Amino acid sequence: MHPNENRTDLSVYDNSWYWPGKGALVRGIWFIVNALFLINPLNPVSGIKVFWLRLFGAKIGKGVVIKPGVNIKYPWNVEIGDYTWIGENVWLDSLGLTKIGQHCCLSQGAMLLNGNHDYSKRTFDLRVDPIVLEDGVWIGAQSLVGPGITCHAHSVLSVMSVATSDLQAYGIYRGNPAVKVRDRQIN
Repeated sequence: MHPNENRTDLSVYDNSWYWPGKGALVRGIWFIVNALFLINPLNPVSGIKVFWLRLFGAKIGKGVVIKPGVNIKYPWNVEIGDYTWIGENVWLDSLGLTKIGQHCCLSQGAMLLNGNHDYSKRTFDLRVDPIVLEDGVWIGAQSLVGPGITCHAHSVLSVMSVATSDLQAYGIYRGNPAVKVRDRQIN
């Protein structure tokens, strides 16, 4: 048994340093808009979702497709390039910058998680790092991209895989943690 000082103590957790970029009122209004227009499976219209995202500060390119059930925590931290597709039930936990390039595909249930906790500290400190998906990246269904990861141009993260380190351009990755299995050929 470890002494008490070597145990997690959530009673002293303090993430007061973290500023999500908007005040409580804007975050509260976004919570309602997100539930009504993005998460709501009864709204299949991408244009309405893009309108609300832009209104709340997201930078969204042309031709972006956003399917029902998408959850975006803080749109003002999100940039999405032209002709990118975001599939059903994708979650952008955009605590920090979440930059998605042009012609990307985020398949059903994919998660981009900018935040995590430092399990080595007894205070379980919040850590926030940007995520960058360069042009042409494909994130497979139910896959996860962790904080601080860059998926370089045209890389692929296969179904149910976890990116814990950067993906090389044109690499195809699979597993948990994801490892490169081959190069992507585009004809």
